Formats: sequence, structure tokens, C-alpha cells
Amino acid sequence: MDLKTDPKLEDFRADVRAFFENEFPKDILAKTAKGASLTTEEVRKSEAALGSKGWLAAGWPAEHGGPGWSLEEQYVFDEELERAGVPTVTPMGVVYVGPIIYTFGTDEQKQRWLPGIREGREGWAQGYSEPEAGSDLASLQFSAVKEGDEYVLNGTKIWTSAAQHADWIFCLARTDSSGKKQEGISFIIAEMDRPGITVAPIITIDGKHALNQVHFDNVRVPADYLIGEEGKGWTYSQYLLGHERTSYARIGGKRKQLAHIRKIASSVPDGGNHRLIDDPAFARKLAEADLAVDGLEMTVLRVLSAVKDGGAPGKEASIVKILATETAQQITTLYLDTAGFNAQRGFADSVSPDWLEGGMATSHAAPGVSTYFGTRAQSIYGGTNEIQHNIIAKRVLGL
Repeated sequence: MDLKTDPKLEDFRADVRAFFENEFPKDILAKTAKGASLTTEEVRKSEAALGSKGWLAAGWPAEHGGPGWSLEEQYVFDEELERAGVPTVTPMGVVYVGPIIYTFGTDEQKQRWLPGIREGREGWAQGYSEPEAGSDLASLQFSAVKEGDEYVLNGTKIWTSAAQHADWIFCLARTDSSGKKQEGISFIIAEMDRPGITVAPIITIDGKHALNQVHFDNVRVPADYLIGEEGKGWTYSQYLLGHERTSYARIGGKRKQLAHIRKIASSVPDGGNHRLIDDPAFARKLAEADLAVDGLEMTVLRVLSAVKDGGAPGKEASIVKILATETAQQITTLYLDTAGFNAQRGFADSVSPDWLEGGMATSHAAPGVSTYFGTRAQSIYGGTNEIQHNIIAKRVLGL
């Protein structure tokens, strides 16, 4: 893939960049730049801004209401979105369940749910993991029992991202326990305000509310909330997880973080004379992080080339998941280096109090450390990296 020589592609990049600079809500960008969490209303506003442009479901084919972009255009769009500091699009709708619905759903289901997803009017949550079924997802016990023209849902889902913002949730549910554990699992949808559904927040180590525990107590949903065939949910989940694991890459965002870290490390306070960027050990770690992002980008392009004709990313997506999450952790660790160095320098040097109180020394520290803590979980969710190594060994290398 050559992303630099096609003039039309550069024109496309200019159009996308102009939209983010001139039309995207400035208040959303400002709040995200501070590392603050968005309210449900702000999440809707952010995604509706993309939806009104027809750009929220960036990877969808035109036949299902997407922009019908080439793989190269999708990649450029993602780069510019990250570069501009636009909040990460909640993937549960446009990246996860949308492709499941337009691939396996009925025409009625497509008409019912796809417009709200691609326009950013409705938010979604993913009900996969359970208290006793995390990485071993096939061990799930969440049940869906068919009674007449309804399914009755019972059980608990955990680590449910963005459930507090969601209007809908899609769940893997056990509809049959008689065969292998991967069998008898179905893909079912429910409104979050259905009687019997309660949401309990989980506050993570970075101090943010991104995760939840969702309880279902005799929740009744229409039988046509089943997507695809009963008992085929495991197959659909593997299709979805391929998209999830490639969505971690976020190359543009990682390059923006590195530029920010380089700026912090190059700063010199009034009265000081030391720069972290001049420390050989730190400079080496920064260079290694740059190289890791370059390597990740090339790997992503190779994997995405396999889906040019609309296929799923496939088992090679596990490689991207490992590289992307480990690179994210490698980068955010540098925030700790800059925070620690500036704290030591503040005591050792005769620097201006203004520099210490609210200046470069401290303004980045809290959000940087919060980001560091947040990325610790990336190698766990979406299938732990240890599980991904097993997948690569068995399904890619054939060991």
C-alpha cells in the first residue's frame, strides 16, 4: 500500500483534516484534550457530528450506508481522526455489531438497527465476558430460554464498556447446553432499559468510569432480537473479534502521544538547565517506541490488505492485538519518565514556581499517569495477550 504518492488520496486527507479543524465540535475536542471523560450527551454529540457527515461507519460498504471508502481512505481517515484528537469512536456499534447485523441479520433487522448505528443516534454495549468466563469465553453461562415468541435472558455480564452510555446491548447467550461448550451459543440483542436489566459501574485504576457489570433478571425480548441462526453465536463472535483486535492499532493517536512526550521532554523551565530528551537512556526508549509504532503500522497494513474485498481480518488479527497493546503500554510508560524527571528537577533546580504549579511540569502529569494506568488493561481485554499467543501458535503457525 502506498499512502503518499496518490494525489487523490492527499486531497481526501486534506478534506478530512479540514472537517476536523473547522466543523467538528470544538468543546468536545477541548474536553478530550484534558483527558476528561465525556457525558452520554457529549458522546452522542461527538458521534452524531461524524454520522451527519456520513463518516461514523467509516468501514462500512456503501450498500449498507457507509461511505464506501477504499482501504487506503479508511486508513487515512483513522489517522486524521487520531491526529485531531477526536474522541475514539465507541466501537461496539459501528465496528462490532453493525458488521454482524449487515452480514448475518435479516433485511428487517438491517432496516431497524443500522441507521441508528451509522448516524450516531443510538449507543451500543457488548455483553461477552462474565464473572466466570473471561478469556475462556466459551464457558459462558448467561442463558436465553425461548418461551413462545420471546427469549428470557438471565445472568451477568462484566467489564461491559460504555454500558452507561448505551441504548442497546448485544449478548452471547447459551441457548443449548447439550453439546460442546462452543456450541449452543446464540447472538441476541436487548434494549438497556428493558425491565430486569441493572447496570453497576466499575471504576478502574485510572479513576474513570468506562466499565460496568450488567445484571439480567428474567429479561424478556422478542424472538426476532436473535441475530442469525440460533446456536451460531460463537461463529459470529469470532468474526466480530477479528474486527475488534485490529481496531486497537490507532497509529495516529500513538504518533500524537509520542510527539507530546517529545515536547514535554524537550522543555526547559525558567532557571533550569536540564532536558530529559538529552538523557541517553530516555532518548533510546523514545526511539524504540517510534520504531515500535512503525512496525505496528506495517503489520496493520499487511493484515488489512487481506480484507480489501470485504472479508474479516482473520486469525492474523491476534498479531495486531498483541503489538498494538504492548506498544501502547510502551508509549504511556514514557509519561511516567517525564513526570518523575520533572518532579525531581523541580526540587533540584531553582525554577520558577509558575512552571511547577500548573505549568509544563504538572499539567501533563495527571492525565499522563491516568493514561498509563488505562493502558495496563489493553493486554487483558479483547482476549488476553497470552491467549492471543496461543491462537498464533495454533492457527497461524500450525504448531
